[in-house]
Amino acid sequence: MKQIRVPVFVVGAGPAGLTAAALLAKYGVEVLAITRYSGTAHSPRAHITNQRTVEVFRDLGIEDRVRALATSHELMSNNVWATSFAGTELARLQTWGTGVGRKSDYEAASPSQMCNAPQHLLEPVILTAAREYGAQILFNTELVSIRQTDEAVYSRLVDRVTGEEIEVISDYAVGADGAQSVVVRDLGFEMDGEMGLGCAVNCWLEVDLAKYTAHRPGVLYWMTQPGSDYWVGSGTWISVRPWNEWVLLFMYDPREGEPDLSEEAVIARARATIGEADIPVRVKAVSKWTINRMVARTMVKGRVAIAGDAAHRHPPANGLGSNTSVQDAFNLAWKLAMIVKGEASPALLQTYSDERQPVAQGVVNRAIKSVGEMLPIANALGFSQGQSAEDGWASLNELFSDSETGKARRKTLAQAVDQQNYQFNCHGVELGQRYESSAIVRDGATFPAAWRDPELYYHATTTPGAYLPHAWIEREGKQVSTLDLVGNGVFTVLTGRGGEAWLDAARQVGDEFGIRIDAVSIAHATPTFDAYGQWVAQREIEDDGCVLVRPDRFVAWRCNTRAAQPAMELRRVLTQVLGAAPRATTGAQAQASGVAA
Repeated sequence: MKQIRVPVFVVGAGPAGLTAAALLAKYGVEVLAITRYSGTAHSPRAHITNQRTVEVFRDLGIEDRVRALATSHELMSNNVWATSFAGTELARLQTWGTGVGRKSDYEAASPSQMCNAPQHLLEPVILTAAREYGAQILFNTELVSIRQTDEAVYSRLVDRVTGEEIEVISDYAVGADGAQSVVVRDLGFEMDGEMGLGCAVNCWLEVDLAKYTAHRPGVLYWMTQPGSDYWVGSGTWISVRPWNEWVLLFMYDPREGEPDLSEEAVIARARATIGEADIPVRVKAVSKWTINRMVARTMVKGRVAIAGDAAHRHPPANGLGSNTSVQDAFNLAWKLAMIVKGEASPALLQTYSDERQPVAQGVVNRAIKSVGEMLPIANALGFSQGQSAEDGWASLNELFSDSETGKARRKTLAQAVDQQNYQFNCHGVELGQRYESSAIVRDGATFPAAWRDPELYYHATTTPGAYLPHAWIEREGKQVSTLDLVGNGVFTVLTGRGGEAWLDAARQVGDEFGIRIDAVSIAHATPTFDAYGQWVAQREIEDDGCVLVRPDRFVAWRCNTRAAQPAMELRRVLTQVLGAAPRATTGAQAQASGVAA
């Protein structure tokens, strides 16, 4: 049996696995990733790509590549509900922060725009980056079994083409192998929730709908017709490429039999929801899937972490699936890299679960809740399962009539559509994740009280455990984001005028721990200054204070003003975060840090 030894072994090459492999390789770690499949995703699947995820790609250096393949933010604007593309429009909602009332919120929160990046186009870009950084990726390679000891992880693989058996011995492993995860099964990760809550079909189609969509551009078009209110109505059209490539999604009740998925039946369904009987339609692929509500109780066991669908499974509501998976990898990769390099204690790995498992739980709950919140639209339209077409159209006629009942029902419909902001303009859920773990050192402050709905609105703060706020600043004659000053696999100290001692401390303490700590002073009349005052307005510390930012751009710790002994403070904080003492520790330093010399 062929044997391979590698520091980190990644099972799965979807968004989570590929991103983890790319980041680990960028951080200088030898990594092997495998997938049982012959290539990357062969269909659109996940597509909504939110600002936090684009920021991860920014860190990887591939934001421009992703933007080149994606549908741009401005073309994602409208959610449309109609009886068909050619039929009666029932309602419309501006989504993903494109409306006048939300646009500034999204622009102020991030240097990166949302985009619509279908998974079959996105994965090859991440794969290319992973290989450019030096990651090894094997396709047609299946994990058969996995076990671990206190010293290593042992994985048995089989080459699906040649039948060759391979054993991988790794220091650590990442299970990003999807909803049927072998890693989860073999290592006994416990899951809470339910599988198979609903049955759905994706029909990948080529059909030119520009005349129905170009004037109301969007990603989602909800077709709901009388007599069909099962979950999402007659069919939801998802834009893959404007405006001639689509996924038609519909749900069905298996108790009433399996749907006819022949090419003829799929084309007939497409034409019925388009409202044009002879429009040319090409069927590219048809696949079935189920709605699940599952989350792992822990995302770490020993030397193995799980990520992506292996750890959390939920419906596509809110567009959080692949986003959560990529962000899992961003949290995990720097921790594994520092552990493998001997820069941090193996205990740091547990903080991945401490931080991301509550996020996974929240995402699953939000997605399930959003699915339920679609029902009031069907109710407001007066549609019901088994309803005759005549009764359904009569209900619509009444809805839009000049009658007291019609007026009341239109208000009900408006309220039901407005509720969809919790799915399609849920900025706080997308960006407002906050962490609590030993890798966060609180400064005694609580998170500021939300002054607007925390699900709908993102509240930036430098409170430890929050993501570093974005602010445009000028650096050496160029406009950059504060987010561009941090990340890239290293810790960063941010300070201002009078905080020079923090810069010296960062260099000194970085040397002591054997790690790189970047240090930046954002100060007037220097190469890096707060030209618009945006950083001052958000930093929540004095000029001579300090914000310590982790490689994943989350705030590890802050100090409001210049400390009497800044090196001692940084040493104390990093000792807790990394779970390790400085490599070069004097007796006085150890006593100050509370570490045995």
